[in-house]
Amino acid sequence: MQIHTIVFDLGGVLIDWNPRYLFRKVFQNDSARMEYFLSEICTASWNVQQDAGRTFDEGCAVLKKEYPDYADAIDAYHFRWEEMLGDANLEVVSMLKFFKESKFPVYALTNWSKEKFPIARNRFDFLQKFDGILVSGEVGLKKPDPKFFQLLFQTYSFEALGSVFIDDSLENIEAAQQLGMHGIHFKNASQLRKEFSELGIRGL
Repeated sequence: MQIHTIVFDLGGVLIDWNPRYLFRKVFQNDSARMEYFLSEICTASWNVQQDAGRTFDEGCAVLKKEYPDYADAIDAYHFRWEEMLGDANLEVVSMLKFFKESKFPVYALTNWSKEKFPIARNRFDFLQKFDGILVSGEVGLKKPDPKFFQLLFQTYSFEALGSVFIDDSLENIEAAQQLGMHGIHFKNASQLRKEFSELGIRGL
């Protein structure tokens, strides 16, 4: 396969994000209470609605009506969101730079709130290196919806066949593969480097 374009997911691949970084502090290392909160109240499925375009004010208001005793923690998810961001994965960032130096077009396709993505953009300089980034919350589509991938192809004028998509979600990888992209289910930098080597790209 002749590779012409590289597409990265951001959270979990290039950027470490975990709500536990914040809520260990909020719940003062009460792990059981923290895990209850993240599995039953501010859940992944709740958070993805913000990724799809709902505002955090709207999302938090819904939860605070149902869980008034957790109102402060729910607000923390909104107003202390930046504390959930970890560091950049520098090994993968170096691969991004390699692709740019090798003249590959490099894009990002990310499920991220339109309100919170500017925080990441301001914090991580390497985000400026992409030729383009589609943010789910800005366009009202999210992975694994094939329409989100198709919008990427249309916006930046490239074909699925011959493009490589890297994501830590197997569901998203399978959606990309169904459209003709080569998917790499990200586990760690060493595995990613090996899979690119098998595709004929060495020097990462």
